[in-house]
Amino acid sequence: MHAVWQLLIRDVPDFPRPGIVFKDITPLLADPAGLRLCVDELVAPFENSGIDLVAAPEARGFVIGAMAADRLDAGFVPLRKPDKLPRETLHTDYELEYGAERLEMHTDAVANQARVLIVDDVLATGGTAAASARLVTLGGGDLVGFSFVLELEFLGGRRRLGEAHIAAAITVQ
Repeated sequence: MHAVWQLLIRDVPDFPRPGIVFKDITPLLADPAGLRLCVDELVAPFENSGIDLVAAPEARGFVIGAMAADRLDAGFVPLRKPDKLPRETLHTDYELEYGAERLEMHTDAVANQARVLIVDDVLATGGTAAASARLVTLGGGDLVGFSFVLELEFLGGRRRLGEAHIAAAITVQ
């Protein structure tokens, strides 16, 4: 099964800057069977965890995260780039392997002690995932875990995510 998925994820060298190999999941998103299997794999470890909300950073995380929320019968919380949300927000700044970013979330997006799963496309250095976790806990949520389409294990992002349960459909060593 994973061999098929690897065919649907393309390497794009030198994007967004020289030396970075971007993992493009858009071919996976375009393949109905592959996408269905991927989302099945993402939610399976959390099906009986009482997930109330799935939170996901933009943009690819939105697609996968919204589908995961639907499968888990949970709500969806978008984690956005600055100035994209219309009401009062919480925010956190973080570093990526190719620059600095900020994530924002509505102040009322996560009910106190809501059980939250964070879903994203790729776990690389862990900056985006760690920032997502900070927002969820800052908003009063109970972080249950993380689920990723792809984990680039050699970049060590898992080390930045503490003791939370971490699942990845594909792991690249």
